[in-house]
Amino acid sequence: MSLRVLIDENRLPEHIAIIMDGNGRWAQEQGQDRLFGHFHGVASVRDIVEGSAELGIKYLTLYAFSTENWDRPKEEVAGLMGLLVETIRKEVPILNKNNIRIHVIGELSMLPDHAHNALEEALDMTSANTGLNLILALSYSSRWELVNAVKKIATDVQEGKLAPETIGQDTLQQYLATSAFPDPELMIRTSGEYRISNFLLYQLAYAELYFTQTRWPDFRKENLYEAILDFQKRERRFGKTSQQVSS
Repeated sequence: MSLRVLIDENRLPEHIAIIMDGNGRWAQEQGQDRLFGHFHGVASVRDIVEGSAELGIKYLTLYAFSTENWDRPKEEVAGLMGLLVETIRKEVPILNKNNIRIHVIGELSMLPDHAHNALEEALDMTSANTGLNLILALSYSSRWELVNAVKKIATDVQEGKLAPETIGQDTLQQYLATSAFPDPELMIRTSGEYRISNFLLYQLAYAELYFTQTRWPDFRKENLYEAILDFQKRERRFGKTSQQVSS
């Protein structure tokens, strides 16, 4: 029996964020190079995107490549960029068929031209879709995002567009790369690491964190359902007491 039948579809997280970790270690365990793991991780992306869309999840953010990942061996980075372009161009027709829209957050100026162009094409070709919003965090780090937001706020203050005394939490949120999306309610990290690795530091303030030993290339819909079921067992209090929440 699939775990899906146990999920209360009236209590789904609106936004799920995933740190897709473990591709390289999975490949090494198979006696292969790291790119072999990234290649097989694409199947997991496809399965989880499909599963999220089937459930009716509205937003899914995948941490695909961090700014720190640029420091990896040049061969691996080049292979990842090639895989990114190939995957995006292959998957766009399927995304359109399933009414899925792509968004991208990150320091995209660092991407090579062929990757940047493929992303722009995908953004344009899926822009009319109204189903699942698939957000790819590419060349992304939360510290970069926060510094960038502060710079923009400072510029607007300097130009008289923003009064310092009006700045609050909502103001900062409007300057983040994720300003068009609600904060994640559930964050999943695969492969047994217990940290969030510079990912959505501001947005994850009240997210439920779920860690699994499963390597990303082995992560499938049933693993997603297990994470959602765990989420639905938790009490989300937002600083209130249990009695306040229940009443």
